[in-house]
Amino acid sequence: MGRLTPLLTVVVALCLIACTPKPAPAPPGGLDQAAAPNAPATGAIRIAVVPKGVAHQFWTTVKAGAEAAAKEGGAEIAWKGPDVETDVARQKSIIEDFVTQRVSAIVMAACDADALVPTIEQAEAAGIPVITIDSGVKTDVRSLVAPDNVAGGKIAGETLFKLIGGSGEVALIPFVQGAASSEDREKGFKQAVDAAKDKGVKLVASRYCDSDAGKAKDITADILTAHPKLAGIFAANEPGAIGAANGLAEAHKSGKVKLVAYDGAPPEVKLLREGVIQALILQDPYRMGFLGVQQALKAIKGGTADKRVDTGVTVVTSANVDSAEVQKLLNSK
Repeated sequence: MGRLTPLLTVVVALCLIACTPKPAPAPPGGLDQAAAPNAPATGAIRIAVVPKGVAHQFWTTVKAGAEAAAKEGGAEIAWKGPDVETDVARQKSIIEDFVTQRVSAIVMAACDADALVPTIEQAEAAGIPVITIDSGVKTDVRSLVAPDNVAGGKIAGETLFKLIGGSGEVALIPFVQGAASSEDREKGFKQAVDAAKDKGVKLVASRYCDSDAGKAKDITADILTAHPKLAGIFAANEPGAIGAANGLAEAHKSGKVKLVAYDGAPPEVKLLREGVIQALILQDPYRMGFLGVQQALKAIKGGTADKRVDTGVTVVTSANVDSAEVQKLLNSK
């Protein structure tokens, strides 16, 4: 073939340019988006916080702490939980949806210590770090941010035994069977009972209220009927406490049967001031939410989360409810 004329050379070059495929446009957020699927298109860090439920003041305060930590760390919170703390299937579904959304991390309080294990493993396998708060699970996790619930249950028992004069019949109202925090508080309380058996303390009833105040009220009525000499009750969470208090009031046993309860929701504090509840085992839900998100941020940024963060408990009675320390805990929301 002979040499091309200058005009023909230009025509061929223009044809080659027109026929060459154009490269695909970059995905939103730049080329790094495909390499970092956990990062939202906005570039923000998005942390899912999944409580056991959303119906009680305790979880509202956890949310406030989580939001404060997220704001401080330049992240955003996606808050979602089941309506009731017994809906394990719903909690699993919520977490699975967050995995599909490729959130940056998940902070969760497990409704069930066994059932949530595969869901946590699914998230971790997808590269999404999981931090547990309040209630742990029966597998190795990056971090558990919670009080020592066994110790808390034991403290509750010891507090109750002092209130009843060191001996007598007592009852236990834990909340959800299978929830680690409930089972640990129950374990601690029973340890206290065992240690006080020789002094005349006897556990005569133990029934789960399923975190339902109405059910706790009915349970209390049943226990009072079956055990007319009952001296004290330990209710292991907020709805259990409110239900037990209502049951005692209806039976005209308020103050006669001593009541020790976990948490410090406004209705519980009111009942404490009125003498229906004699002591509260107060957690720090705000700190729990704050430190849970803080541990998640540490994991997201390549650090190692602290394996165990103990948020502690405080015994609150009418004698110290107005102290600066207790008021700070009660109003940290």
